[in-house]
Amino acid sequence: MISLRVLAAAICAATPVGQAFAERGLPLANHRAVYDLSLLRSSGAKAPAQARGRIAFDFSGSACEGYVQNFRQITELQPSEGAAKLSDMRSATFEGGDGAEFRFKVETKVDNSRTDEVDGKAKKSADARLAIDLAKPKRTRLELSGPMLFPTEHLRKIVETAAAGEQLLEARVFDGTGDGEKAFDTLTVIGKPTTEPPQEKVARVNALNNIRRWPVAISYFELGKKDGQPIYVLSFDLYENGVSRALKLDYGDFVLRGDMTDLVLQPTPTCKK
Repeated sequence: MISLRVLAAAICAATPVGQAFAERGLPLANHRAVYDLSLLRSSGAKAPAQARGRIAFDFSGSACEGYVQNFRQITELQPSEGAAKLSDMRSATFEGGDGAEFRFKVETKVDNSRTDEVDGKAKKSADARLAIDLAKPKRTRLELSGPMLFPTEHLRKIVETAAAGEQLLEARVFDGTGDGEKAFDTLTVIGKPTTEPPQEKVARVNALNNIRRWPVAISYFELGKKDGQPIYVLSFDLYENGVSRALKLDYGDFVLRGDMTDLVLQPTPTCKK
């Protein structure tokens, strides 16, 4: 698997976009991963007494053809009193390999009844502004000030920063969540690298052997409010090829833990000349 990634990077170097990414290290691995969610910590009157759920993540593509992500998170929160609350969020996105365009569709269902939908596309302009065209929840066109990163581009920047031995990355990120009209200021803190075998048996595969990974924590803030409390914090171990393990989703009054229970790595597609 490692030699295949090196070969794919060499072939992608035939194009300007592929060359730019090939110089940064390993291509992002095409893979499917499943994480079981449980309640790690809870505090406060509004915090759940119990929680469980699952995340299914499917990532494919290349720096030459762009990236496709399919994500689903089902979460059941049980308060200390009253009925449990079930949420089901699905998203499907496409991101250009050069990080200039992004298409997204997000559906959120609560208690198997109400469904919120966001459907749109975003494109960067030469002056670093982001143009957003929404079809749902209502037809809307707007612009946000940049510079802006899309999710896969942000992930690549985190890997680059970690590989360079740096510990902090600040970036403005747009991922299409919420109502599709908002971006976030983010701060990523990166720990020391390791190649030690992980705890999960499903992650002890040849394709991940001797590949560096870093503990990272990404704090998401409302625009212009980085001096305040983050909306939420996402922590995980990030491999150099983009695979993640040991998730923690911190929503302030409670924290969910995500343990990897399934991982399928697939060959990275070679770039067409």
